[in-house]
Amino acid sequence: MSLKTERINANILRELSLILQNEVRNKELNLCTITAVETTTDLSISKVYVTFLGKDYNQRKGMEALDKSKGFIRSQLAKKLKIRKCPELHFVLDTSLEYGNKIESILNDLNNK
Repeated sequence: MSLKTERINANILRELSLILQNEVRNKELNLCTITAVETTTDLSISKVYVTFLGKDYNQRKGMEALDKSKGFIRSQLAKKLKIRKCPELHFVLDTSLEYGNKIESILNDLNNK
């Protein structure tokens, strides 16, 4: 990945976090956290990895809320980025935190035996 793409990924991550925190009024996105962004080299598509905090949170509803707000989020992002074309956003549920917690609990069980 080129330095330019990495820099754009960092900018998109920062701006999307601020947009979700300050401008999106959907209550189901209050616990949404952006963990990573991967943009194609032609800057046409960005995969945005998200996770939802809270044990009782329905992740499916959160992903549906993100898909409904995708157009508004992209328009706000386009206003803040200094690039010619704002990439299309694809939201992907990031399960790496859950997987890491599962591995950690297995290791703790092995240590206790």
